[in-house]
Amino acid sequence: MTKPAGFSAYIAVTAAYWAFMLTDGALRMLVLLHFNGLGFSPVQLAYLFILYEVAGIATNLSAGWIAARFGLTSTLYAGLGIQVLALLALSQLNPDWSVLASVIFVMAIQGLSGVAKDLTKMSSKSAVKLLAPSENGGLFRWVAVLTGSKNAVKGLGFLIGAAALGLFGFVPAILGMATAIGLILLILLFKMPGGLPKGKKSAKFKEVISKNSRVNWLSAARVFLFGARDVWFVVGIPIYFHAVLSHGTPDADRTAFFIIGTFMALWVILYGAVQASAPRILAAKDKTTDAILHDAQRWVGALFFIPLVLAGAVWIAGAPALWLTILLIIGLLVFGAVFAINSSVHSYLILAFTSDDRVTMDVGFYYMANASGRLLGTLLSGLTYQFGGLPLCLGTAALMVGLSWLSIAKLRQVPAPLHQTAP
Repeated sequence: MTKPAGFSAYIAVTAAYWAFMLTDGALRMLVLLHFNGLGFSPVQLAYLFILYEVAGIATNLSAGWIAARFGLTSTLYAGLGIQVLALLALSQLNPDWSVLASVIFVMAIQGLSGVAKDLTKMSSKSAVKLLAPSENGGLFRWVAVLTGSKNAVKGLGFLIGAAALGLFGFVPAILGMATAIGLILLILLFKMPGGLPKGKKSAKFKEVISKNSRVNWLSAARVFLFGARDVWFVVGIPIYFHAVLSHGTPDADRTAFFIIGTFMALWVILYGAVQASAPRILAAKDKTTDAILHDAQRWVGALFFIPLVLAGAVWIAGAPALWLTILLIIGLLVFGAVFAINSSVHSYLILAFTSDDRVTMDVGFYYMANASGRLLGTLLSGLTYQFGGLPLCLGTAALMVGLSWLSIAKLRQVPAPLHQTAP
């Protein structure tokens, strides 16, 4: 089979995205477990990631215009370069600083990393719209492979981050990641294939805000979908499992780090594998975009019941137990698989709803909503665990899934364009 035009550029963009997300996953686990070990409360741990998500909101609004104005390669290189700087800065964290100084410093560095992540993500996702073949469901397949493989790699990053913290310590792990990203950036600067647009001077910043009702309702659904994940994923589950597994000794802490990192890695790897398989699971090759939109509503409806049942089980149990731990692990893995179908469908729909001339701006707007959902989930993760434990985390997740379902229901009421094509 002949490779489509733009395939080499797609491979290069995907490889860069993989490298970035490997370090992104490792960094999140390093920061969470390192500062939990220093005695930070769940709310303080959530604060460490707040600026990361706030930066994502601002970055996505501006990155779409920057890419439209200066080209996708410029935002891709900027994302990788800023991540190197963020990692090098984080390696300068002084353990003798006060808690307040440490929180402020890490928040600022995480904000910088958030800028880097969303520049890289917007560049990669927009490139798929422009490079993917239009026939035989090519767009859905290419975006599913990019997104699914990225999440599998990020899951591996969770495991690497936890393992590196236990084996090498905080600073050596950070410096190793900075070196890896720097090498990838250098390779791309000299070997980046052609095929990505160079930008156009006529692009105006005011065009960033979408006037497409379908894009807007899909973005609302994305806010609540990712809020429903992060409300338990960021703080609640890692700290709950650490409390169950750790007994306050260094050896027990190291064992807990490895177990938690392994679970988080498996969750995200499963999530990524299901995302990549979503076109086949949904038999999307022969479906119209509106048929896939109908699937989106059914799958988010199925997702609602999983955190609701788990919240009830934790509340009834009252205290950690072996059966409860097993149920949580199985239940959250099922949540990850169903969540992945929803996420993959969203990633296809945003590209299907936009046009080539607006792709970077609509994708930027959509991922601004994605970052808003993560911010909401991050804030609520620390607050709900602090005041209601894991049952409140999971119950809040169910509520947010319900709001995502309502947003998709509103989206389905928006008239489809006159020329509807299959994916």
